[in-house]
Amino acid sequence: MNATSTTELMHTLGQQAKAASAHMAKASAATKLAALRGLAALLRANVDALQLDNAKDLERARANGLSEPMVDRLKLTPKVIEICAQGCEQLAAMPDIIGDITGMKQMPSGIRVGQMRVPIGVFGMVYESRPNVTIEAASLSIKSGNAAILRGGSEAIESNRALAALVQRALTDAGLPADAVQLVPTTDRAAVGQLITMPQYVDVIIPRGGKGLIERISAEAKVPVIKHLDGNCHTYVDDPCDIAMAVKVADNAKTQKYSPCNATESLLVARGVATDFLPKIGAIYAGKGVEMRVCATSRALLADVKGANVKDATEADWSEEYLAPVISIKVVAGVDEAIAHINHYSSHHTDAILTTDHVHAQRFLREVDSASVMVNASTRFADGFEFGLGAEIGISTDKFHARGPVGVEGLTSLKYVVLGEGEVRG
Repeated sequence: MNATSTTELMHTLGQQAKAASAHMAKASAATKLAALRGLAALLRANVDALQLDNAKDLERARANGLSEPMVDRLKLTPKVIEICAQGCEQLAAMPDIIGDITGMKQMPSGIRVGQMRVPIGVFGMVYESRPNVTIEAASLSIKSGNAAILRGGSEAIESNRALAALVQRALTDAGLPADAVQLVPTTDRAAVGQLITMPQYVDVIIPRGGKGLIERISAEAKVPVIKHLDGNCHTYVDDPCDIAMAVKVADNAKTQKYSPCNATESLLVARGVATDFLPKIGAIYAGKGVEMRVCATSRALLADVKGANVKDATEADWSEEYLAPVISIKVVAGVDEAIAHINHYSSHHTDAILTTDHVHAQRFLREVDSASVMVNASTRFADGFEFGLGAEIGISTDKFHARGPVGVEGLTSLKYVVLGEGEVRG
């Protein structure tokens, strides 16, 4: 596709999304519920057909030499499709927040002032690999009363087209415009450049993928971006703490799954509990093949752990997002040093304290400058579904508008509403 036709295509998609967004904003809760339930039913009814389209992507991915873990992320198994369907139903069952008015208060002038929850309008989403993201984004778009332009990875183009067709069927069956959710039909990279520079049509961009993709979009976008670049998450083991609980949580936070952005990458341990705690967690990490990059104090305390893969940490390790069975470990004096270290090196995604000291816990919650801050829980809980958002379109480490897991509320805005009875300003 040449540059002119790509530009024309994206402007057409933008115009159609903008027009559809007006219909979505005024759609009733019942209509949106019908669309979501209809989409769930269509997904279940088309499992075999979806797998046939998905097989084309898998075959092409293997022919192009894509690694097996990457191929695995492309798979639309019956289980993945069922999870997508359940996600639609869970969203349908949640209260509709569009049009809610909150904070209404009477002013001395006689007017009443509050805020109304409204859709953002049109969001563009650029994502890689997993085709199930098409359904997550579409269902959240429907629930939040927005229109969406979706640009999935070229490696999943057949799967994404098939899923987007079902979304549009569900929309039209419910009496909503098909253009409320549009998939960019081309794999031309120039389409992304167009999508992120159309503020006349697109209100916000959400990139979901590797650091390179997000950095590119953040640098080039002329539209606000909801993003996070890194997930350098910390778990701090405090003095005092319940050692057995701390071992259990620090194990889960690192090893339950290595690749997500909410896996712990840095373990900080208070000096007062390090002698007791570190050999215990070190033995677990050693048994699971986790490489430990450590400070000098940690190295001495881990010296007798059988089979431990211990290396000296470099300065770069304190900032690193490994997404692998690797963790950095540092012994700190206490909660003050832990908070200072986290605020300096963290990517401001998710950080946790394991403690039995209420004052330390409250200080950590107030002073650690991250999107999610936890007490006595695994960082792996930093997830829209686990937070009760129904679904998640991404995680934001920005400080404006949406922060942390972005669900329906993160795809909305607030506008002021004023109710009067003829008041005039004096």
